[in-house]
Amino acid sequence: MHGLDTIDHAILRILQQNGRISNADLATKVGLSPSACSRRVDILEKSGTISGYHARIAHKALDYKIMVIVHISLSGQFAKTLSEFEAAVKLCPNVLVCYLMSGEYDYILRVAAKDLEDYERIHRDWLSALPHVVKINSSFSLREIIDRPNVGI
Repeated sequence: MHGLDTIDHAILRILQQNGRISNADLATKVGLSPSACSRRVDILEKSGTISGYHARIAHKALDYKIMVIVHISLSGQFAKTLSEFEAAVKLCPNVLVCYLMSGEYDYILRVAAKDLEDYERIHRDWLSALPHVVKINSSFSLREIIDRPNVGI
């Protein structure tokens, strides 16, 4: 977080804990006037330091009981191959995270499913249909230990 001062860090820490805090309360906590605090938050948003505000919804509350880590190998790592795969994987609503990797597999995905039958559907209709896929390896999460929405500041 190059170029951020201690007040910016304080604002970010507080917003990570409570993204719904009022500007007046945030300003009080960081020792600024409401207008100065609002300007700081606006700069952090426009610079991309703050990328959004989100409600974290428990997957189980939506009946997604299974979390699957999926390793995918492609037929090659040509720019066109990667871009076609990435465009297609973004369309799958059950894929929560997708990383381009170094090492044995080209991509690692985190996929939410309601049950094994639902994952079979996702695997058949979405994952296997992704362009250039030659290998899929699925590992099922037994229990979530930690899922931090924020990094330490």
